[in-house]
Amino acid sequence: MAWGLLALVVVALGGWLCSPRRMLRRLVFLMIHLLYRLRFRGRRHIPAHGPALVVCNHVSFVDALVVGGASPRPLRFLMDRPIYESPWLHWLFKLVGAIPVDSDRRDPGELRRALEQVSQALRAGEVVMLFPEGRLTSDGEIQDFRRGLDLILARDPVPVVPAGLAGLWGSWTSHCGGRALSKPPRRFRARVALYFGAPLAPAEAGRQRVEARVRALKAEADEWAMGRGR
Repeated sequence: MAWGLLALVVVALGGWLCSPRRMLRRLVFLMIHLLYRLRFRGRRHIPAHGPALVVCNHVSFVDALVVGGASPRPLRFLMDRPIYESPWLHWLFKLVGAIPVDSDRRDPGELRRALEQVSQALRAGEVVMLFPEGRLTSDGEIQDFRRGLDLILARDPVPVVPAGLAGLWGSWTSHCGGRALSKPPRRFRARVALYFGAPLAPAEAGRQRVEARVRALKAEADEWAMGRGR
């Protein structure tokens, strides 16, 4: 028994040293399956090779973990710089290749630098995840998409995979009932659904069309998350 456990630890450590991002994805995937009852649909729509953008609605602080854990490929994702620079989690965000971005009001050059990092990732054949609302929803509904998606596609026309996420509104990591993370968790093993749609060609992926697809996917995901769908 002891030798078997030691062998597992050695294998896990070797996997971490050889490919920390891949090992971390597996750990995240296990963690979110322990925390939530998950339903994923359409993961095959994420291209097996080459660059792509995954565009999803933004409900809670764990959205990136859910989407990243569901993806068959590693994802780079944009996130607010104050969260990226968290003293406890900065090492983790840096390890997974998160791209920090701040508002133009705080740093006029920040958006340009973030877009350059996104461009480099896409030109290297990576998949980048984007929350075009730019902030967590304050009422559970999808907010208007901002211009970041259009700016990215103008520089790098790549396929866009829309995704709709449901079931996390009401969690302690959402703004439901007060500021996120300011209240104790009230539920465990909630039903969470994440539905991916067919990729849109760059010429068809205008902001309004992508937003409409994300809204439709979220509505479908809501049916299962609320216990009404099969």
